Amino acid sequence: MSTDTPRLFDPQVNGYAGVDFQQDHLGSDDLQRAAAAWRRDGGDAFYLTLITDAWPALLARLRHLRVLLDSEPALRNTIAGWHIEGPFLSEKPGFHGAHDPAVMMDPSPQRVRELRDAAGDDPMLLTLAPERTGSMQAIETARSLGIEVSLGHTDASAAQIRDAIAAGATAFTHLANGCPQQLDRHDNILWRVLDAPVPRIGLIADGVHVSPSLFRLIHRVLPSERLYYTTDAMAAAGSPPGDYSIGRLRVQVGEDGIVRQPGRQNFAGSSLTPRRLTDSVQRMLGPDFNPTAAAILRESGKWLRKT
Repeated sequence: MSTDTPRLFDPQVNGYAGVDFQQDHLGSDDLQRAAAAWRRDGGDAFYLTLITDAWPALLARLRHLRVLLDSEPALRNTIAGWHIEGPFLSEKPGFHGAHDPAVMMDPSPQRVRELRDAAGDDPMLLTLAPERTGSMQAIETARSLGIEVSLGHTDASAAQIRDAIAAGATAFTHLANGCPQQLDRHDNILWRVLDAPVPRIGLIADGVHVSPSLFRLIHRVLPSERLYYTTDAMAAAGSPPGDYSIGRLRVQVGEDGIVRQPGRQNFAGSSLTPRRLTDSVQRMLGPDFNPTAAAILRESGKWLRKT
């Protein structure tokens, strides 16, 4: 892609430059360091993402971070909103990914209103699993409060996915991740999502979370306006290999840049930077797809900036 390739707007950044957004008591200097490094590494704005935790702890963390943004208005040029990924996710092995199933819970209109209260009028994206009890009412409440809803970490049936879209869900979070490595070849979450009218589908574009062949196939099946890219970055992104955290989870980042739980093959976010994402997309798609990839980068954030 050419040097005028648009900068990445990313709706899913869990941490950056050694700063883990899942930790309590972060200071504005931590957010400034992460935001400056994100811009340095080729990014535009992003949604600061908070993952599954005990409900009171998650709400307290969101309130604290909002106070930090209010105290440093310039940060909002980079931290454009919030993505709450959990705790309304599937507890099933494989589908919960690196999220702690012990603190997962069903969504409800009241809990959605608590999120809106904690975030004030800030733009917000909520990822949930539509098979959980109360999801349809929660989606409808979220949309009435100006919260975008994405589906993810889910083994929802085709009917549940379509019902969630009818209720107001507008996206799917990092397709081909948050699911087991082994899937039924005839009926699985990939086929169900690709066969459903999901308006936008996210892909972690590092060549690891989604294989290059599947990445190319998805681009052939779906038009560019239905795709967006994410780094799913955590604290190791923009930092050297080593040991890091994402909430209470300790992870290791090797020389290959892959974030793994120690002794396991599970991924836990990525160390991808915006510039490396652009390079990875170019390698996977090749020159024939470069105009498509540039269009995805240019348009992918607009649906969230309207909230």
